Order: sequence, then structure tokens, then C-alpha cells
Amino acid sequence: MPDLVEQIRAALAHGSDPERAAGQQRYMKSAMPYRGLTSPQLRTTLRPIIGDPDLRLATRAEWSSTIERLWHEAEFRKEWYAAIAVARARPYDRWVDSDSMPLWRSMIHSGAWWDVVDDIATHLVRSVLVREPEVERTRLREWAADDDPWVRRAAIIAQVGLRDDVDQALLSDVIEANLADRDFFIRKAIGWALRDHARVEPEWVRAFVGAHPELSGLSRREALKHL
Repeated sequence: MPDLVEQIRAALAHGSDPERAAGQQRYMKSAMPYRGLTSPQLRTTLRPIIGDPDLRLATRAEWSSTIERLWHEAEFRKEWYAAIAVARARPYDRWVDSDSMPLWRSMIHSGAWWDVVDDIATHLVRSVLVREPEVERTRLREWAADDDPWVRRAAIIAQVGLRDDVDQALLSDVIEANLADRDFFIRKAIGWALRDHARVEPEWVRAFVGAHPELSGLSRREALKHL
């Protein structure tokens, strides 16, 4: 049976553009090299491979081990992006549940940069929160106090895109747990989460900002950007 990981690696190598790859690596300040595919090219490359019935992963164990191989054995950053694509693929949606959260946390911790952390948080973590809110509200409150700032960032932005379904109590708690943090990516995450929620609840966001004078200038500007 063809190996999904090897098929993905071969396709990424075939589409490589060394000149563009060097620019991507510089832009992302990445120690890991790139392959040079653009985002549309990456989607076009991965879609038929991940959707190929002959490469379909039959069990949760195969799915998670494939993600882990792509992630932990990656020599090029695009393999990280491919791991996330496999994780998010529709045939495997049933496995994006609370049991997958330790895997997402491991990827967030080891990825430790906004491109992969944000994708995992606003898609995979968010999906689990929607599916199992009682368990995941507790977990995200714990993540919001984690030693790892990227895990904290994931907790803050996990509800981005939920619009009317945002749990405001949870949003308040994960932000308030990080108000004293001066890290740029934490302050930016707070502003982003509030700005996104302001699309549907502008008065709530105005009131939250007004009630928290300790918000950093960056968080405040981002939160009120479109109000």
C-alpha cells in the first residue's frame, strides 16, 4: 500500500522552488527550510494526495501516527503544513475530539511560531471546543495559565471565527489570565480575539475594554480597530 507520508514528501519536493523557498524562510524567520510552494500551490498539491482512496487512513492510530511522522520528522516547514492538512481533512473529522488535544498541544509547543500555532488553534482546537465544550472549557482555562506562551496564545484565539457561538465567560477568563503578560504575541492574540468578537458583539467588546484599563495599548488598538 502506498505510504501517505512518502507521497506527500515526494510531491512537495517535486514542486520545490529554491529561490522562493529562501525568501519564505527569511520572511518567517524559520530555522527550518521551506520548499518554496505558495499557499495555493500547496493546497493544489496536497488535495489529491490526502483525498486519494488508496491512501486513506483507516484508523485513528494510523491518522495520528501519520500526523506525528510528518511533524516530528519534518526537514522542511511545508511538511508541518501538510501535517495540519491531514489533521483537518474531512475524512478524519470524527477523530478531532478531546482525545486529539494532547497531539495539538504537542504540535503547538514544538511549532512555537504563529503560522502553525494559529492554524492549529483556530481550526483544530476550535473544532474540539465546539464538539466537547464542557471538557474543553476547563482545558482551555488551564492552557491560558500554561508556562508555554504559545499554548496560552492558542487558548486565547481558539474561539476566533465562532461569531455568535463564542463563550464570553471563557473568552474573558483566558484573556484576564494573560493581561499582565508583555509578550508581543500574547498581546496581539488578545487584541485579535476581541476584534473578531466585536464583529458580532461590539458593545460587549467596548465594555470589556473599558473595564480593563490594564489592557496593553496594542491589545486595545486591535480590539477597537473596526469600532
